[in-house]
Amino acid sequence: MISATEAGEVRVHTTRGIATIQFGHPKGNSLPGALLQRITAAVDDAGRDAAARVVILRSQDPGPFCAGASFDELRGISDVAAGTEFFMGFARLILAMRRCPKFIIARVHGKAVGGGIGITAAADYAIAGPAAAIRLSELAVGIGPFVVGPAIERKIGHGAFQALAIDAASWRDAAWAERHGLFAQVVVDTATLDGAVNALAQRLADSSPEAMARLKAAFWEGTDHWDALLRERAIMSGTLVLSHASRQAIAAFADRR
Repeated sequence: MISATEAGEVRVHTTRGIATIQFGHPKGNSLPGALLQRITAAVDDAGRDAAARVVILRSQDPGPFCAGASFDELRGISDVAAGTEFFMGFARLILAMRRCPKFIIARVHGKAVGGGIGITAAADYAIAGPAAAIRLSELAVGIGPFVVGPAIERKIGHGAFQALAIDAASWRDAAWAERHGLFAQVVVDTATLDGAVNALAQRLADSSPEAMARLKAAFWEGTDHWDALLRERAIMSGTLVLSHASRQAIAAFADRR
């Protein structure tokens, strides 16, 4: 029997107009398919909850904010359908964050890799700690940041996204991510991070829900085609992950983790 901790967990609580969604997984807050599904459901629920006027998305700390895709699941993919479904987990979460009518604040306390960067980019505002380095590692394991790419490129621009995607082995520090727009703020420590996230969330919770919903819709103009685009990208990734080069790279990468 798999324990809740081994499968990962999602905790949600709402107070004073703020819905906090916290996810966790023992392997660096990585994201297996079942956990992605639960986070997506939590985002959808918060979007419908009249008591929630703003959403905080965070992970368990200390450690990484999010290590990205679950390598255990990547290694187990045996056909294109399974591969597509795995990557659709990330697509569905990004789309849920896009359609949620409430602003989503990402609290990024530590390193973010791959899909973790995609989630951060899909948030409406991200506040990070000094340890929040980022790396877009997909090319290093024989695939590419196809599903998360539109959200990241939308946030940081084509040139910075291209640099991250090509140089898949290098970390970029929190200052780089702030300079290129992934993070709206970088603060000095965890205590300051919590204070900044909570203060912004409370200010937004006290603001006009209708104005925020309309402003969010304006921010996301031009993304109506993403449902089809992200499915196409998921099929692309689900096919590439079965290649010999990818299977070798994923096995070697997973063994080092």
